[in-house]
Amino acid sequence: MSGDSWEKAFDMSEETVLITGGGTGLGFGMARCFRAAGARVIIVGRRERELRAAVEQLGSLSLYRIFDVTELGGAKDLVSSLECEVGPITVLVNNAGIHHRKPLEETTDQDLQQVWQTHVMGALALSRAVVPGMKAAQRGSILFIASMASFLGIPFTTAYTAAKTGLVGIVRVLSSELAPSGIRVNAIAPGWIEAGMGLKPDAERRKQIISRTPLGRFGEPDDIGWTAVYLCSRAGRFTTGICLPVDGGVSSAF
Repeated sequence: MSGDSWEKAFDMSEETVLITGGGTGLGFGMARCFRAAGARVIIVGRRERELRAAVEQLGSLSLYRIFDVTELGGAKDLVSSLECEVGPITVLVNNAGIHHRKPLEETTDQDLQQVWQTHVMGALALSRAVVPGMKAAQRGSILFIASMASFLGIPFTTAYTAAKTGLVGIVRVLSSELAPSGIRVNAIAPGWIEAGMGLKPDAERRKQIISRTPLGRFGEPDDIGWTAVYLCSRAGRFTTGICLPVDGGVSSAF
């Protein structure tokens, strides 16, 4: 790679990227950046209307599939059908998630199971499905979307924090296990992002969030998208096993 131009370092024209929850919010922001870097992009989710609209905006070399990540048994079939249609999946972005905010005493077993199934079990099922193809190619990148809650004690988010913290441990294990096969595994921990997970805080809450953010603003989906491109491109080829906060300084501020 020595002597490569920056364009080549970040060029993803040889990559096929599968993004869960890719129709809106952070998922769509990442899809847009991967497409701008030249990748073929496949977005999956549960809502066809949003997926279709997203693909119309993404343009050529993009497609969608309706898929619920909590249907764990369908992950292998989804990946197999996509590989037959477009070739090997070289990048997987495990982005699909649900937010959950309740006091501990009101958090039910069903709440815990639903959040864990979406964030952790669904991500692991798809990771398990893409790894054989990546091993055969001796290259690939798996990216998990963690959270500030992976590092900070945010009240009333027990289920969400347990799942997002679990992803950081998974990154450590898989990065070590899969590195000999040329597969890199990383995570991004977003801060407060405009349109992230559909959250729209009121004016007072926005003021409070910005006051706690050293850079003094909300992030944008593209802030996460370009970080994802770096981590999954040749530019990040010696980076594996990290969870990178992209949060305007929130996680390092006092």
